[in-house]
Amino acid sequence: MQISLTGPADLVRLLVAYPLRWLLPAVMVVLATAGYATLRPDTWQATQALIIRNEAAGNSDAPGKFHHADEMKTLLETVLELAKSRGVLAQTLEEVGPPADRSSAEAWPSDEEINQFSEAFKISPPKGAEFGKTEVFYLVVQDHNRRRAIALATTLCNQLEARYNQVRDVRAQSMVGELTKTMQLAQTDLQDSTARLKQVEQQVGSDLAELRHLSQSGGGGESDLRRKSLELESELRKAVAVERNLTALLDNLEASLADQGQLLATPNGLLESQPALRKLKDGLLDAQLRTAQLLGTMSPVHPQVIAAREAEQEIRRHLRGELIVAIRGVELDRNLASSREQTLKEQLDTLHERLELLAGLRAEYAGLVAEVEHRTKLLEGTQRQMVEARASQSSALTASLISRLDDPTTGPRPIGPGRSMLLLAGLAGGPIFGLAILLISLPSAPNAGARRVEPAVRSANRGLSLKQSPAARTDRRPHPSRVL
Repeated sequence: MQISLTGPADLVRLLVAYPLRWLLPAVMVVLATAGYATLRPDTWQATQALIIRNEAAGNSDAPGKFHHADEMKTLLETVLELAKSRGVLAQTLEEVGPPADRSSAEAWPSDEEINQFSEAFKISPPKGAEFGKTEVFYLVVQDHNRRRAIALATTLCNQLEARYNQVRDVRAQSMVGELTKTMQLAQTDLQDSTARLKQVEQQVGSDLAELRHLSQSGGGGESDLRRKSLELESELRKAVAVERNLTALLDNLEASLADQGQLLATPNGLLESQPALRKLKDGLLDAQLRTAQLLGTMSPVHPQVIAAREAEQEIRRHLRGELIVAIRGVELDRNLASSREQTLKEQLDTLHERLELLAGLRAEYAGLVAEVEHRTKLLEGTQRQMVEARASQSSALTASLISRLDDPTTGPRPIGPGRSMLLLAGLAGGPIFGLAILLISLPSAPNAGARRVEPAVRSANRGLSLKQSPAARTDRRPHPSRVL
């Protein structure tokens, strides 16, 4: 038997033909829905709005503000993991106490009850926002009792703040311990570098300022020693020139002692240090000129010529005595010039040795100074971090980074559909479910079953058979040949 549905009339005939097949499931669904609606406990949802900030210690630019979104997201993820931790959940349940309808004899709270509570709350961002993008987030707790849901939300916030402060305290203690060790090592290194720098400075002695100037200027520029060296070199060149002039003058004077004509050919520049000798030279030249003039007009035996020659000889005698005195004076001046030249050479050699010593120590000294400055900066940075870590440790037990926005609220009604809505859903869904069972079960019925339900189908189609024409009923009678 094949059944086909061509319209609502066929569906009505099936419903009439098989009433138990769809009525029984429909009634069962309605009864089950009504029982669930009657026995289902109300579920209340308490929502607590929270806001989180960054630590103010170590954030001088914007205290309490996050530098970037990833930092805030990381902090919120940490808070989320702390809220899901077993210690926080167990302490919250233990402080609130068991529900009134608890029938278990196990110690409160059990592992199963802690697991159920972990699934009964969540942390969510504001509507339309992504988790970790805003400083505000919501702690949502569900329970069958309204007051208990509020109590659970409040206690869970308390435990979350306390646990997060403990984590901050432990982290700060760890940082303080690490920074203390780092600071000790930095102080030891700084003392070692300072001791080696002190040895180099003691080795330099009075030239420390010169060494600092060389190390700061990188070996360039004009220092005091360099300027003094240039002055000594200039004085030495002058002393050498004076000594050479005196030597040349001495040689000339010694030659003039044997031949006074040599003195007349001596440049006046050599005689600047001998004014008397220079005057005698000029007088001798004048006397010789006068004698020559007189000889041009008079005879050699003329009394004026003889007097001129006597004056010339007298000047020569005085000149010889002055030459002897001048030679002794020039010898003394030359010895003094030689001594000064030797002294300047010794001073210049000493100064060059000092400059060479400073040049050899410059690189080492500059390295030690840079090392001391670097380790000083490291120590200062470690001390600054130590102060910030101690400030974080102090604030961990006195200030909370999580703040509450108002008290937790549940709303005027429980969450989920109400009893009337469930009953309407059962009344609407029961017949639909029964019809579905009817349509699913008919194609799978065997032929024997079809023969058993055939009378019911005939009775359903009886109205249609009565409306047929007489010719049709005549055609339904058996043929005479078949009767025979």
